[in-house]
Amino acid sequence: MSEAKRIAVLDIGKTNAKVLVLDCASGEELDVRRRPNKVIAADPYPHYDIEGLWQFFRNALQDLSRSPGFDAISITTHGASGVLLNAAGALALPVLDYEHEYPEHIRTAYAALRPPFLETFSPALSMGLNLGAQIHFQKVAFPAEFAKVATILTYPQYWAYRLTGVAVNEATSLGCHTDLWQPGRGTFSSLVDRLDIRDKMAPIRSAFDALGPVRPELVAELGLQQPVPVYCGIHDSNASLLPHLVDREAPFAVVSTGTWVINFAVGGDLEHLDPARDTLANVDAYGRAVPSSRFMGGREFELLTAQLGPLDLDAAFAALPAVLEKRLSLMPNLASGSGPYPGLKGQWLNTDCASVHEKWAAACLYLALMTETCLGLIGAKGPALVEGPFASNPVYLEALQALLGRQVISVSGSTGTSQGAGLLAGVKLSAHLKEIVSRLDKGTVQAYAADWKAKIRAAS
Repeated sequence: MSEAKRIAVLDIGKTNAKVLVLDCASGEELDVRRRPNKVIAADPYPHYDIEGLWQFFRNALQDLSRSPGFDAISITTHGASGVLLNAAGALALPVLDYEHEYPEHIRTAYAALRPPFLETFSPALSMGLNLGAQIHFQKVAFPAEFAKVATILTYPQYWAYRLTGVAVNEATSLGCHTDLWQPGRGTFSSLVDRLDIRDKMAPIRSAFDALGPVRPELVAELGLQQPVPVYCGIHDSNASLLPHLVDREAPFAVVSTGTWVINFAVGGDLEHLDPARDTLANVDAYGRAVPSSRFMGGREFELLTAQLGPLDLDAAFAALPAVLEKRLSLMPNLASGSGPYPGLKGQWLNTDCASVHEKWAAACLYLALMTETCLGLIGAKGPALVEGPFASNPVYLEALQALLGRQVISVSGSTGTSQGAGLLAGVKLSAHLKEIVSRLDKGTVQAYAADWKAKIRAAS
């Protein structure tokens, strides 16, 4: 197989989907197409617009094949999703939205089936954030349709299947809080037998594997001059982690920001994880367990924007001294049900007469405090590398550096989910690293943090 020069990446986030082309030699993004990732609120349950996405992907690949062109395809998607296929390879049931909440009696029945945390290192999460809970719900609530299921695929690999006809699973998606995987042993958990689905699980392949060429009937439709290889694909947070694994020695932490803020303690151990506080083990692209924690920071930022209006970074930074002095603060959570404080409901404190800029400063401090808490829960050591949208927020970055008291590095350039997926197929990445030097007084910020945490303990 000749070495690829340009890679097309299908990147499906919870909020948006895109197709972009990366230059293999530089990692540069050459062109991109985007669309919202819609949830269809209709029977039998809220589900993803799979056929709408498929049409978008075909149109985008057809357009991008003309210019700038591509000679390989890679894939990355959000986690907590799986696809049930019938014997003909069509959907046996719609692809369930992981934010759907199941009836209580089904949740109770599933709780009795779940393997212990020390087997899966997967905490019990709300809604359908455990893929095993989704499959159990579909099996119990829709027995006739489930009886027709022949193959179960993780989400990135479903799109590889649509492109190639090759059905596989992959460890980064199986290892992201599904209850279906044993990260310490690299094999399925006991849940697959309790759900009686072992014979339906597609075989495991490496994220780095080229599964095969684009199906012949798609070659002409997409305007390809020749068949192109399609790579197996990867869970999005692990795609963000992968570039750092290639060229950095452990220990270090990666803070991958998006709808979720996912924290990885590379070089850490699994012994001190607390399932009640949304800590878990992810599985990296090489199949290794990585202590992890998370909160829905990007979703909370969206909620704050709707509440406060756009963030003015300069004005928010200027407001920080007053916020620290007055102990103006935001308490967890705006997005409930996950994170290190899952039982708390967000509230503002000491905000009488506070300006919008002061509230934004307190909100950025809140996001930094949540990140620092999450890193502490997984025993993260060494520098903390922040990538994604929060990597361009100096209020958040300088507050985090003051809280941690160790190196924080902002990562921009050739990083993120799309670039990590491109790396699977040979893209050479060139990230821009900036060490953060906080202008904030470390003692003042840490005193504010101690007061914030004391208030949480009092409310818990």
